[in-house]
Amino acid sequence: MDIHALQQIVHGTRDARRKQTLPKFSPADRDQLIHKYHPDYRERAYRPIRFGPNRGDKTVIELASLLEGDSSIADEFDLTADYTTDVLVVGGGGAGCAAALHAHTSGAKVMLATKLRLGDSNSVMAQGGMQISVAPGDSPVTHFVDTLKGGHMQNDHQLLKVMVEEGPSIAKWLLSLGVLFDRDGDGNLHVKKGGGSSKPRLLTCSDYTGLEIMRVLKDEVLNQNIQLLEFCAAIELTSDEKGNCTGAIFKDLDNHRHVVVAAKSVILATGGIGRLHIQGFPTSNHYGATGDGLCLAYRLGAKLTQIDTFQYHPSGAVYPEQLIGALVTEGIRSEGGHLVNAKGERFVNELDTRDVVSSSIIRECEEGRGIRTMSGRVGVWLDTPLLDAEHGPGTLEKHFPAMMLQFDRFGIDISKDPVLIYPTNRLMGNSLLDLMVFGKRSGLTAAVRAAAMPQGKLTVGHLKGFRAEAKKHGSSNGIVSPMILPAYTRKE
Repeated sequence: MDIHALQQIVHGTRDARRKQTLPKFSPADRDQLIHKYHPDYRERAYRPIRFGPNRGDKTVIELASLLEGDSSIADEFDLTADYTTDVLVVGGGGAGCAAALHAHTSGAKVMLATKLRLGDSNSVMAQGGMQISVAPGDSPVTHFVDTLKGGHMQNDHQLLKVMVEEGPSIAKWLLSLGVLFDRDGDGNLHVKKGGGSSKPRLLTCSDYTGLEIMRVLKDEVLNQNIQLLEFCAAIELTSDEKGNCTGAIFKDLDNHRHVVVAAKSVILATGGIGRLHIQGFPTSNHYGATGDGLCLAYRLGAKLTQIDTFQYHPSGAVYPEQLIGALVTEGIRSEGGHLVNAKGERFVNELDTRDVVSSSIIRECEEGRGIRTMSGRVGVWLDTPLLDAEHGPGTLEKHFPAMMLQFDRFGIDISKDPVLIYPTNRLMGNSLLDLMVFGKRSGLTAAVRAAAMPQGKLTVGHLKGFRAEAKKHGSSNGIVSPMILPAYTRKE
């Protein structure tokens, strides 16, 4: 049966699905489902880190190899500073821009360096919205509890408390800068319900939320005349004789020259690791999300936290091939879109937490109830036409114009045909709030620190100790890190 015939099953089973009783998971059922199908529990994908601050801790093989990788900088390197600043922010996404703006507001001299263009980051790709408790009947306490449940009580309670409590002030700050969040007919902020949330608290800008936020933050960075280094990739940090970070070494991607920046405080805001394609998963992460900051911090002696778990967005495109891994916003499911297997059945509450929904999709595919494409990929249907059927013609076009355009480029009208999806690497809702809150706090703290201390000496002395430990453990793997850009071509 071809994919177009299978699409008709989705349309033909819609009435039956409306009457269908969805499976309800007890806590034990949820744990069993996740442990059996979620990628975080695939033992073969993990190994212990052999040396360094996280020695013995397990993480995915792709990340472990990079953390054990060597620096491209030799022990004897000319560390004459090309620039000197109070606060150096490495990364030009939402967190980096927020940090730079708040450090600048505090009176610090700030430089922002990014390996691509300013704003070219995961932040611009966030479509589903930003979770903040601003609606009547909602509160930071409720937001805290919802997130705690979604994290299976493994969250850092203090960091979570800070994030939800400072959310409303972040919303106010973004509004003051000019972010155009959606509003209802009375002019109040319009909020939607996200997966795993007991209250509607998603602030959105259609399905361009991250792009709209970054539009405003990028303009503000430029308006404040914060010094910029674009197309400069951080390849090493510098340290003083005590091991304190004193700056960074960059590689100019245009002319391949090195740039040395001395700074009293350094903020690493380099984004995630989606482009490592852990466990072979596709990703919607931007081209530079190769975990650079993790490698740099690790060599300098920072112990990394929570490196054994990663979040998978339930709905990444599986068809057509040109859109593999592209994010299909969670907003579709928030508005009532059904997830449907090859039999035309719903198999999970679409607004359950991401780990449960992702695990359920993987289960359907592994147990033979997925839909296989001509190229051999497998996924389940997301019934996008249901939104127009339930809420009236034009609903998709009004609320999800970016997604409509994304698929229309390849001749697919998602108001008429469902979308084939499978989990990919991505974040949601809380991640936008996370980077705004802690970007702000990092910028403020870095500015205070810079005002209270002299500029430290520039050395790469920490590399000597790192290399000695690598040699001691026989872990010279020939890998140079950070990766900088994903290796999609064969070197031969």
